[in-house]
Amino acid sequence: MRFTRVSLRNFKCYEDADVRLDRGVTVIHGLNGSGKSSLLEACFFALYGASALDKTLDEIVTIGAEEAEIDLWFTHAGNDYHVHRRVRNTGERASTPDCTLETPSGSIDGVTDVEDYVGDLLRMDAEAFVNCAYVRQGEVNKLINASPSTRQDMLDDLLQLGKLEDYRQRAGDARLGVEDVKSNVAGKLDQLDEQIEAKESENPHDTLASLQSELTDVTEEIENFEDQRETARETLEDAESVLEAYEEKRAELADVEETISDVREAIAETESEREELADEIAEHRERADDLEAEAEELVAETELDEADAEAAEAKREELAEEREAVTERVSEVAPEVSQFSTEADNAAERADDLEERAADLRAEADELESEADELDAEREEAVERIAELDEEVAEAKAAFEDAPVEFGNAEAHLESLNADLDDLRKRREGVRADLQSAEDRVEEAEQLLDAGKCPECGQPIEGSPHVESVEEYRERVADLEAELETIEEDVEDVTERIDRAEGLVEREREVADLQRNRELAVERRDDRADAASEARADAEAKREQADDLEAEAEGAREEAEEKREQAEDKREALAELNAEQSSLKERVERLADLVDVLAEAADHRETADQLAEKRASLDDRNDERRDRLSDLRERKQSLEADFDEDRIEAAKEDKERAEDYLEQVEPKLEDLRERRDELQGQIGAAENAIEELEALREQRETVAARLDELQEIHDEVAELEATYGDLRAELRQQNVAKLERLLNETFELVYQNDSYARIELSGDYELTVYQKDGEPLEPEQLSGGERALFNLSLRCAIYRLLAEGIDGEAPLPPLILDEPTVFLDSGHVSQLVELVEQMRRMGVEQIVVVSHDDELVDAADDVVRVEKDATTNRSRVVRDAEEVLAD
Repeated sequence: MRFTRVSLRNFKCYEDADVRLDRGVTVIHGLNGSGKSSLLEACFFALYGASALDKTLDEIVTIGAEEAEIDLWFTHAGNDYHVHRRVRNTGERASTPDCTLETPSGSIDGVTDVEDYVGDLLRMDAEAFVNCAYVRQGEVNKLINASPSTRQDMLDDLLQLGKLEDYRQRAGDARLGVEDVKSNVAGKLDQLDEQIEAKESENPHDTLASLQSELTDVTEEIENFEDQRETARETLEDAESVLEAYEEKRAELADVEETISDVREAIAETESEREELADEIAEHRERADDLEAEAEELVAETELDEADAEAAEAKREELAEEREAVTERVSEVAPEVSQFSTEADNAAERADDLEERAADLRAEADELESEADELDAEREEAVERIAELDEEVAEAKAAFEDAPVEFGNAEAHLESLNADLDDLRKRREGVRADLQSAEDRVEEAEQLLDAGKCPECGQPIEGSPHVESVEEYRERVADLEAELETIEEDVEDVTERIDRAEGLVEREREVADLQRNRELAVERRDDRADAASEARADAEAKREQADDLEAEAEGAREEAEEKREQAEDKREALAELNAEQSSLKERVERLADLVDVLAEAADHRETADQLAEKRASLDDRNDERRDRLSDLRERKQSLEADFDEDRIEAAKEDKERAEDYLEQVEPKLEDLRERRDELQGQIGAAENAIEELEALREQRETVAARLDELQEIHDEVAELEATYGDLRAELRQQNVAKLERLLNETFELVYQNDSYARIELSGDYELTVYQKDGEPLEPEQLSGGERALFNLSLRCAIYRLLAEGIDGEAPLPPLILDEPTVFLDSGHVSQLVELVEQMRRMGVEQIVVVSHDDELVDAADDVVRVEKDATTNRSRVVRDAEEVLAD
């Protein structure tokens, strides 16, 4: 993908501009503040809108203008595209009334649709575009300051690995969803099992048979009671007719008897209450005596002189305050004991960890020594191989000792001989044609002579001036035959020389292959020597680290012992405080008990006095009731004299028996009827329970089958989730290794300094620079110029990684560097030029650099010059006269 043209109207500092951008390296050159970066921002805005520039739309439009227009033409994957945006700013709110993208398949309208299409087309959003290809002004150190997780997310998004994480999360969500459903189904299955077990434990079939039998018995009993009830009603009617005549006097007598009974009952109840009150009064007074004796015993255990509640309460409060102070001290000392113990344990654990790390480092150092020995052996093998290749090269070059050309010119010599051979063959064909024509002419002339005619004009020989020309024809034939023979000899000679030259060319190629093999052997020798040296240096460093760790472990153990002693001291102090706290607690509790006992004794004495007053009042009330009872007995004797005692008594007994029976039979019948209804309901419930049990069994079979299906789905989704996670981790690790290699290659090219050995990119995307002595450095520890080159190298390495990863299926956008020299001195600028050249040699189709540095201008294929009018404060693109003529 590359930009071909950008056209601006009222965009920021540009009133009108139209710039064509070609392949190769283009430098946008001009003074600081002339508007160079605005050209690139216009391209970026055309693709992704104002949000990509961290600006609002009203900042896009030139001050004083109402509308701005931006047009960008670019090619992508062999197709042409054109983006047009028109921004309107009327002062209230800026908007984008026009946003159109012309594609090979048609036009797309609308800001959202255009930006979505651009993101899908380039396979990157605005942030990915900046991270990959657009190094904006002042952001050259953006990646070095980013966290490892930010770099990881950025690279994952650029290489489409984020989609694998999306797929894994979707699979995980699906798995959790299946687990939820499976859990619900399993819970439902357990619930059904419990319901079935509960239903079966109730034995609904046996219950139904028992209920039906009991219903038959209850029905028969109801019929029997109803018959007896009718007999009782007839008896009641007869007794009521006998007693009807005596109703008035009987009613009065009944009232008197009832009143007598009530008075007797009231007197008895009152006397009973007086006896209860006497017992209760005695109990309260006895309890008060006991409590006062208990209080005297408690006083003896305290510091008080007598059993006084107020003095006891005052003393209790005083001791409670003292106990609270001791408790507060305990709360201060107890955490110190825990703290010292924890610190001692932590120091001991740290000592164990340090010793374990020291042992690991020594083991790693031993492994590095073994690795260095192996590398030395490989280096010796490479040295022997170099000697062998040198002998083979000398042997191959020996073929040129008596050759007509020097070593290195055989191929050119062969090309020259082949050209000579082609010329000879062409000459031979021409001579052969001339010879054939001459021979035909001689033959024709001889035929004419034999016929007595002139070989030139065909007239009779006599008087013809051309008869002698036949001999000339014959001489021409002889000359051509001699020339042809000479050419054939030359062709044979050149052919032999070509055969020898081809052998010499083969020798040169053989030497070239041997020399390439020798370079590889030399590189292997040097690499193994450096690696062996580095391994031994690393081993020594690890042993030194082990020594330091062991010394640190010894110090940690001493610290642990010291902390344990401090913890023991604090424990002793805490024990003394706990003992004091326990003593104060007992004293406070004894005083509280004394206060409670005194208060309870006073309450009992007061209650006994109140009850004695109430008992005296009840005695007066009973005297009045006895006088009234005497009057009622006299009235009863007068009424009884008017009755036939035997008949009335018999009627009463009949009536009473009938009423008693009717009164008792109705509740009994009601109970039996309720029991009958209840049994009928229970029979229906038992029948329903049997039906429900069968339905639950069928439902369980369905739910169990559903649970098996969900388990199969869960296993498949879990396997898919794990596959996506493993694939993403594998691809990310490949990217880390490849990016580390590309970063080291790029940084080694542009930073021609022997201070640093290599750059390491960990699996967590942490960057570390190693010096020649093996000392690691954070990228932030580099100088300003070194950091700038480091970050430019990292950006280019990411660009190369994407180019290799995409493999031409979606061409990358132009590599854009906006003022990359801000933090570079003159020496580092030269290295930046080399970096740009390297990216061009790698096949980057378009590189755009914004700079005011003249050295970058000299390395450019095309230069776009920008100037700003100091009067109007408007920028414009200026083309040289030579460039205008060329256009």
